[in-house]
Amino acid sequence: MSKFIIRGGQKLEGEVRVHGMKNAATPILAATLLTQEECIVDNVPQISDVRKMVEILQSLGAKAEWLGRHKLKICAKDVSLGKIDQAKVKSMRSSVLLLGPLLARFHEVSISEPGGCIIGKRPLDTHFHALRALGADINQVDDSYELKTKELKGSEIILPEFSVTATENALMAAVLARGVTKIKIAAAEPHVQDLIDFLTKMGAKIKGKGTHELTVRGVSKLGGAEHALIPDQIEIGTWAVAGAVTQGNLVISPVIAEHLEIFLLKFNEAGVNAQIKGDKLLVNPSSNFKAFKLQSLPYPGFPTDLEAPFGVLATQCEGTSLIHDPLYEGRMGYMTELIKMGANAVICDPHRVLITGPTPLRGREIRSYDLRAGATLIIAGLVAQGETTINQAEVVDRGYENIEQRLTELGAKIRRA
Repeated sequence: MSKFIIRGGQKLEGEVRVHGMKNAATPILAATLLTQEECIVDNVPQISDVRKMVEILQSLGAKAEWLGRHKLKICAKDVSLGKIDQAKVKSMRSSVLLLGPLLARFHEVSISEPGGCIIGKRPLDTHFHALRALGADINQVDDSYELKTKELKGSEIILPEFSVTATENALMAAVLARGVTKIKIAAAEPHVQDLIDFLTKMGAKIKGKGTHELTVRGVSKLGGAEHALIPDQIEIGTWAVAGAVTQGNLVISPVIAEHLEIFLLKFNEAGVNAQIKGDKLLVNPSSNFKAFKLQSLPYPGFPTDLEAPFGVLATQCEGTSLIHDPLYEGRMGYMTELIKMGANAVICDPHRVLITGPTPLRGREIRSYDLRAGATLIIAGLVAQGETTINQAEVVDRGYENIEQRLTELGAKIRRA
């Protein structure tokens, strides 16, 4: 494993070009399995999760060709279930998104328990609930799951929770099911909407995009499609917090204003000088930061993946901030590392933390617990006094392309060792 070494105290200055959304890329790549025709996906980020998903598709027999650094052509005409690389399936959580398209196309699939970041328990119950409603029989054999169906049939699915990936799996299974499917308590996140746009281009019949109730009229066949991924709202938020706490001047683009409404609301509540002009987010130095209350919620609420960067912002705010993540009991792991750096914080329970500031952060040797924690600790290193060493740097590569190079271009002193 490599590590990041950061010398803090540098303002970030300049322009940042945002890549396509990680959480849109993986389901859309999985959805290419629904057709035998070629699909072209543009604005694809060069990150390890995308590379692993492409490798899994290739292990199934799909052909993948990079037409440019961020443009990918995939043809899943000659795929076979028996070839799937189960080791790679185990290494990433996003591989769970293969369940819906493989079941829809082959009426059976055997897949290992997906892996991923250590942010808490993420059982597959909601996925299985949705797929059973469509006619799947599911059995667990050791650490694998076997799903079979004679035919997927449209049904009314009431999801037990707002699960993004379960909504996406239900969609990808339902588009080729016979009849009409209603998905209630569906997730409405921007990347779910992006998947719907891609499936619609392939010929799917879906109504209700952007709402919590989706109606899918199954079709017999889907075709190829060309699609450009939406900009990554989580990457945008990460850069914005980094610019804010270093008192820098950043121009972040492209952005979709609608995706950032709650983020900007909380940013402004905390006293951050930020505004959207056209497709750009401008972050400028702020005179003082104020304590805030933050709870991650399903979209259009505050995204859980941006809760951790706000933990660093809270250390620089006047007063006591409350951060609450009701979903993942392991999401607060990054806070123990911030405390080592000097944060005045109390972890109330696995879901809530109180942070009192402002407090100076000091460079320490720390470790990444998960993807978003790793990016958060990089932000902490940028604002800390002295040198910070962050172990397990590869975790950050799951969601951020060339992050140290891009930070260096903005004036940060960061290197990978």
